[in-house]
Amino acid sequence: QVQLVESGGGLVQAGGSLRLSCVASRSIFSTETMGWYRQAPGNQRELVAAITSGGSTNYEDSVKGRFTISRGNAKNTVYLQMNSLKPEDTAIYYCNLRNTPLGMAYWGKGTLVTVSS
Repeated sequence: QVQLVESGGGLVQAGGSLRLSCVASRSIFSTETMGWYRQAPGNQRELVAAITSGGSTNYEDSVKGRFTISRGNAKNTVYLQMNSLKPEDTAIYYCNLRNTPLGMAYWGKGTLVTVSS
């Protein structure tokens, strides 16, 4: 079992920035991908950004050029730098760890991001 703890959410005005952090309870394996998802009220949870152990990244179209996902120097941390925030970015953001070969996925409890207009 892996525990994921997110932090860094909060209230920010449109155009502002936030950095989310996720710390896992163990080092991330080379076969694992870490990602950030978000869920707004009434919407399904969607992938925002993901990063592989090799550093490959992918982003949801609406956040490209504004958000950056990165790994920390520690082998168990991932960040999401969010710039030029928009009210439509308001959601609960969840950290995810996925081990595709083993068919396992873990979730954090989420951190709320609210962007005011």
